Amino acid sequence: MRKGRLEAFSDGVLAIIITIMVLELAPPHEADLSALQPLIPKFLSYILSFIFLGIYWNNHHHLWQVVERVNGSILWANLHLLFWLSLVPFVTGWMGENHFAKVPVAMYGAVLWSSAVAYFIMVRALMARHDETSVLVIALGDGTKERISLLIYTAAIPLAFVASWISMTLYVIVAIMWLIPDRRIERTLNG
Repeated sequence: MRKGRLEAFSDGVLAIIITIMVLELAPPHEADLSALQPLIPKFLSYILSFIFLGIYWNNHHHLWQVVERVNGSILWANLHLLFWLSLVPFVTGWMGENHFAKVPVAMYGAVLWSSAVAYFIMVRALMARHDETSVLVIALGDGTKERISLLIYTAAIPLAFVASWISMTLYVIVAIMWLIPDRRIERTLNG
């Protein structure tokens, strides 16, 4: 099967997710700057989630540049990823609305963890469909960076019940790790 429809669908879903997220930022009824202060937690949640969605979009784009073929299991793996990403607006709004309370921060982490697992599964499904000499398999290797991210999320979720700021710091660390698009594919393509 060709990959074009999958890429277009994924781009559309991610665009809708970001649109939904920004629509959750309701403007204040007052016209002075002090009216923005209660929105700071929501805005900070939005920024972090926008960065995460941007990271997924960037890495998805880089990954699919070297994909040669897809099958049904890859389509389902991609839908699995999109499902978890579609929950980002909900947990983002919940976390911001409740000023980074413990349970919403833990649930935010659970959605990030599930998204990371889904991405890992999708990558493994793609690698299984390509031979050992493909750019995809050579570039991605054993997924060390992905595994480190999952370990950090796994620690961050229960730590939210100790102090939510610890979890938020760990989420930011993962974002920083992935902020620069995954260069493994570019390095492999360029020799």
